[in-house]
Amino acid sequence: MSLTEAYAQGHNDRSTLRKPDWLRVPRRSSPEQSEVEGLLKELGLNTVCKEANCPNYSDCFSRKTATFMIMGTDCTRNCRFCNVKTSKPQGLDADEPLNVAQAVQRLGLRYVVITAVTRDDLPDGGASHFAATIRAVRRKSPQAAIEVLVPDFKGNKEAILAVVQAGPDVISHNIETVPALYSRVRSQANYRRSLGLLAEVKRLDSSIKTKSGIMLGLGEVRKQVLEVFDDLMEASCEILTVGQYLSPSLDHYPVQEFIEPEIFDNYRKIAYEKGFGFVASAPLVRSSYQAEEALHR
Repeated sequence: MSLTEAYAQGHNDRSTLRKPDWLRVPRRSSPEQSEVEGLLKELGLNTVCKEANCPNYSDCFSRKTATFMIMGTDCTRNCRFCNVKTSKPQGLDADEPLNVAQAVQRLGLRYVVITAVTRDDLPDGGASHFAATIRAVRRKSPQAAIEVLVPDFKGNKEAILAVVQAGPDVISHNIETVPALYSRVRSQANYRRSLGLLAEVKRLDSSIKTKSGIMLGLGEVRKQVLEVFDDLMEASCEILTVGQYLSPSLDHYPVQEFIEPEIFDNYRKIAYEKGFGFVASAPLVRSSYQAEEALHR
């Protein structure tokens, strides 16, 4: 019986998807975590750390950092791997850019990661709101480096330009999985469109670093993963993250395989050989986890 069949047969048996030891992260609390949580609540801010149920949540908050998620918590897309809820989004909060900037300043962050839900309901996909947030952070914390993890904006080049012109240090867009799995895992996305966004950023401003990430354990094979590496290199992507997919719930796409840490090590070696400037590849790697290391490598 395959893992997928076992998963379907034993839908309520979580032991079917029992995590190996290397994926077990103890949840802990700290005064620093409580401080970050209190500040986010005070300013009415969201984080992808919480909304996506990231396994590194406690670690990041304990280091007094977080990945801000702007434009609400309701996504217009329904990717089967993602824990962020799909619903009709609310209007944009005009105070949010300043509130993010205040949080960055009060936390004393040297490196800021800002992401968002996908907002296909907005004409520019929320690009102007990204730009406003980048500029607000720059005004409050000019010493901070800024990374934005953006949606694909449906390939809208004017939207991409708006974000580029705001001047972030890194623009990230995750490829997520191999193209053969898009129809099952992220059917509303387009593999070539995502590659095109990364290439367009470099065409518009070569000084901005580009970054992407892929999850393993969704049913891909090695040859497909290496082809994604090649495609990202062709799109002039400089920073790569590779991590283990963890299904957020029994209602999400099931994990097909838990990848051994040694395989992640091998993918890191190969990615460097292919020419990436920085590679983070390990089971618990996530696109924004300890992102500062990539910029200052």
